[in-house]
Amino acid sequence: MRILIYGLNFAPELTGIGKYTGEMAEWLASHGHEVRVVTAPPYYPAWRVWEEYRAKSKWYCTETLGENLTVYRCPLWVPEKPTGMKRILHLISFALSSFPMALLQVDWNPDVVFAVEPSIFSAAMAYATAKLIGTRSWLHVQDFEVDAAFELGMLPSHGPVRWLAVNVEEWITSHFDRVSSISRKMVEKSIAKGLPEYKAVLFPNWVDIDFVRPLKEPSSYRTDLQLEDKTIVLYSGNMGNKQGLEVLAPLAAACQDDPSLHFVFCGDGAYRPKLEADVRALANVTLLSLQPLEKLNALLNAADIHLLPQRAGAADLVMPSKLTGMLSSGRPVVATAEVGTQVAMVVDGCGLVIPPENPGALVEAVKALAADAGMRARMGEAARSYAEKNLGREEVLLQFERELSWLMRAGRRERPRAEGDVGRVRREM
Repeated sequence: MRILIYGLNFAPELTGIGKYTGEMAEWLASHGHEVRVVTAPPYYPAWRVWEEYRAKSKWYCTETLGENLTVYRCPLWVPEKPTGMKRILHLISFALSSFPMALLQVDWNPDVVFAVEPSIFSAAMAYATAKLIGTRSWLHVQDFEVDAAFELGMLPSHGPVRWLAVNVEEWITSHFDRVSSISRKMVEKSIAKGLPEYKAVLFPNWVDIDFVRPLKEPSSYRTDLQLEDKTIVLYSGNMGNKQGLEVLAPLAAACQDDPSLHFVFCGDGAYRPKLEADVRALANVTLLSLQPLEKLNALLNAADIHLLPQRAGAADLVMPSKLTGMLSSGRPVVATAEVGTQVAMVVDGCGLVIPPENPGALVEAVKALAADAGMRARMGEAARSYAEKNLGREEVLLQFERELSWLMRAGRRERPRAEGDVGRVRREM
């Protein structure tokens, strides 16, 4: 198949959507498919174009990554401090700059145009490209950016702006031949928005369970950070403003009375300067920058407990990609999420779920888990087992490839649902 991938984020970004889109493209290319990608220079999660791309980021550039994979980088505006309106302008800048590059792929005549949301602006451009070519279209929703922007207070929660944004998003989404998302609850939300059920596909994020795996020996990070005798509570991932990270500093401060506990906060993003200021006086906190991919397994294995903070109302609008690695590392997770949300359902049995915006309950959960090595071991084993059964990269991408093949054969017709099909709405992420 010839597959045109259209999305804002791509490899070599190490976290979030770019990581998964990059791995998907590489996998498809390695399995004999011709893949072209229209994307932006890497800038996430620091909201700065990477140094090695800065000189060529002001115009278009092309990268050939192997025999079957070509990447077209399109310029965009990256705000230093991304507010709600600045984010919109940022997304529009990519949509406008990338559309001409997408149109240049018309002569290539791809079999499918695969768009990744966010953003809905570039999704519209991807659909227009597919329509001009006369080919199939697939929208993959990594998070409901429109709903999240309003629910998390990044844009006004009521009024004509919301009405217009919601209706435009639903109109664009409904015109794609397939619409996938990364969790069962998010698939159900697409259907509730009016998407025909036969178009809805579950396409979960994955993890390389052979790379991220429990270590038999202590992680090198424990020695390097001189934390050999500590119970380490780790947050590792994007430090964005919508991640709910405002709970981290108060949590660490409330645990200063326990000298056996130490917190490691690792990552980059718009919220990091605020977090740095809040924990500067706390001796039980270590801050790390985003770590190289080759050190990811050692980093995740340094944890005795993983932290997954989420703001109230966000747990069914986004499915945090960092959770896959946490589970695969075989360590328990403490997550903030409402009961019945997808995050809560996944973490249940693999850790503790605490209601969002309840700092006292969060402190109690961390202290209880830190004090009970047996409970940590049981939950860690359950987490690893869950990852092995549901999140293996090869299984997920093989199912996705089959779904693509069905789309090529059947087009818009309703497809049969086979047990184990990626289109099934199952319990997993």
